[in-house]
Amino acid sequence: MSVSDSASKILETAESAPAHEALLEVLGTSREGILVVREDTRIIASNIAAYEAFGRGDALEGKRLSEIIRNLDLHEAFHRALQANSSSDIKLETTAQKRKYEVHIAPIRLEGVQHAIGFFYDITQVEHLETVRQEFLSNISHELRTPLTSIMAFVETLEDGAIDDHENNRRFLKVIRKNAGRMHELIADILELSLIESGNVSISVSQVRLRSHVEEVFASLSKKALARDISLINQVPDGTIISVDPVRLEQMLVNLVDNAIKFNRESGTVTIAHDRNERSDIISVTDTGEGILSDHLQRIFERFYRADRARSREIGGTGLGLAIVKHLARLHGGEVSVESILSQGTTFFIELPVK
Repeated sequence: MSVSDSASKILETAESAPAHEALLEVLGTSREGILVVREDTRIIASNIAAYEAFGRGDALEGKRLSEIIRNLDLHEAFHRALQANSSSDIKLETTAQKRKYEVHIAPIRLEGVQHAIGFFYDITQVEHLETVRQEFLSNISHELRTPLTSIMAFVETLEDGAIDDHENNRRFLKVIRKNAGRMHELIADILELSLIESGNVSISVSQVRLRSHVEEVFASLSKKALARDISLINQVPDGTIISVDPVRLEQMLVNLVDNAIKFNRESGTVTIAHDRNERSDIISVTDTGEGILSDHLQRIFERFYRADRARSREIGGTGLGLAIVKHLARLHGGEVSVESILSQGTTFFIELPVK
């Protein structure tokens, strides 16, 4: 129910039934926070949503509006409803709860006395999603523009005569291929993430021998590890069996191990281990890199977020791998987390439900 729908319902009901009973009945059915104030701006009625938003553990009834919400625009809107019998729509942002509201304030007569009623529609999540959408469009435009600009520049160079430069033409073609490959990976990851987030990806859970699965992942990335002299260590005990979609497990481990190789020190190690508690199988992927600053840990699973943007672009990667890992873990009913110590390394944990 929207703010305007709630307002109409309460105003109509208040006119067609005993005011107090009608008010309490509709307050209880609304998902929006609702406050009703009398002429001295003391609150005479509220609902659960308003209590949860503004109550701070105390009842709202009997308090002045200024005691629970300090916002000049809101107070002026309530005064207009009480004194000028006019409605208002404002936006409200609370600093303590960090919530955003669209607020509709309207005059209402209860038992012949002028009152004002305010409807607080929480738009925090809507605003957040819009911000995420804008950031995603901005990021994807930037990520695609960078390799595309490079491809176009080298194509033009070849067209201008460098195709006959036998010392450099193959080098130019390698740069074009590298950037085309980067675009291909980026588009593939975007499509994969979009499918997962839209709920169009299903999983087929089976019993998987984890140690042998880890060996297969290591084998597929051994060339990259060898190029940087990274040792891949499998500490999963023999006979460890977990319930997981084997294809999605491989996808998660490849993303994490690939990152661990890229952001490791030369001659470092990448170790995969397993632990189990009553509820979860816990797979850990540990590197011996420089570690991640605590400020970045809270955001590292966001799409396109990079703790070290310059280095990430230099060594490749789409910036979507960890977001894919997070969503695949949650698709299993699990979770992914990270711990890091500067100058010592980083450990990612995949927690999967024990079945």
